[in-house]
Amino acid sequence: MKYRIPFSSKSIDYTEEEMLVIKDTITSLNILTMGNKITEFENKFENFIGKKNAFAVNSATSALELTAQLCNFKKNDEVIIPTHTYTSSCYPFIKNGAKIVWADIDLDTRVVSDESIINKLTKNTKAVVVPHLYGYFKDVRTLKEILNTKNVLLIEDAAQAIGTSIGDDKVGTFGDFSIFSFHSHKNITTLGEGGMLIVDNEEISKEIPKLRHNGHCDFDYSRNEYWKPAMGNLDISVINNEMFFPNNYCITEVQCALGSILLDRVYDINSSKRRRAIRFIEELKEFDILNFHKVDSLQHNYHLLAAYFNNHEVRDRFIELMANEEGIQCAVQYLPLNRYDFYRKLGYSDSSCQNADYFFDRMVSFPFHHRLTDNEIDQILSSTKKILKKI
Repeated sequence: MKYRIPFSSKSIDYTEEEMLVIKDTITSLNILTMGNKITEFENKFENFIGKKNAFAVNSATSALELTAQLCNFKKNDEVIIPTHTYTSSCYPFIKNGAKIVWADIDLDTRVVSDESIINKLTKNTKAVVVPHLYGYFKDVRTLKEILNTKNVLLIEDAAQAIGTSIGDDKVGTFGDFSIFSFHSHKNITTLGEGGMLIVDNEEISKEIPKLRHNGHCDFDYSRNEYWKPAMGNLDISVINNEMFFPNNYCITEVQCALGSILLDRVYDINSSKRRRAIRFIEELKEFDILNFHKVDSLQHNYHLLAAYFNNHEVRDRFIELMANEEGIQCAVQYLPLNRYDFYRKLGYSDSSCQNADYFFDRMVSFPFHHRLTDNEIDQILSSTKKILKKI
């Protein structure tokens, strides 16, 4: 079915200046990966977030794979992860030997709750993953203090929340590892894919370049000729007497050049989406069967605009009528991970996450990419009102 306004789309249109950066980088560089542009992008991102040790990679999932690898899980080690999140927040940890413990969300904020995490902590807990879903920066300050006392790693999955903050605290500055995404649907995107990993530990951060790029490093001795024995060395990463094998998670120079200039637009894009979201929510406040999360501050960038109905039958009817009568494609996102065949087959089908189940069974996500025009936003609003009144 062809929709008048589809749910999925690339998130932004590039400006003429950004398009010129792409063209200039392609035409001027002889090396299109692992050159000067990645260093420039990483340095600018560190200044943007206010924290050192940023490493650009080809996707946020690759950043999560590196994180899971560096957690160095042993037998019986557990990771607490909310059932309500995207799958790549979870499966890299299973691949690297961890046992998953499901946590529930807070129904108002739609992100994992401190209470649920704290109740799941055991002597085997090695790490906790906190996804800042929908663009909302979950306040992790109290949780961080508790985890520190128990020597548990905090992993901030800030894939959807770039540019958010609470006071002077930026999202991604609390985690032992923090992950950002530049996927096609995110508020900024580096040609459809891309990610950033922030590493808090200085010793671990020194090994990331090797782990990211096939074990490449310099020789630890001088050579009279650069080609003897080779142009570069390969070596195993050793951290705390443990060996770590390398990967290939490299990002291109074109993506990094684009990412650098896109950082100048993050706050404008976030502000525009938040302003639209608040207006959208205010326009629908008379319909008490629809529950939004209203946050008119830098704590939310409204990467997505989601709500939930009082019952799933009304939700299903709403989505059906919006599609068939109005040509507007709404979506239902983040089936609790324990309900997927993938995790069932791995033995993770059981959970006690009632809020995550309740929210998913009643939720609706509206088309809300930055590229939508004001007229299209008005069409979605008008159609939503029409269908809600009909229901």
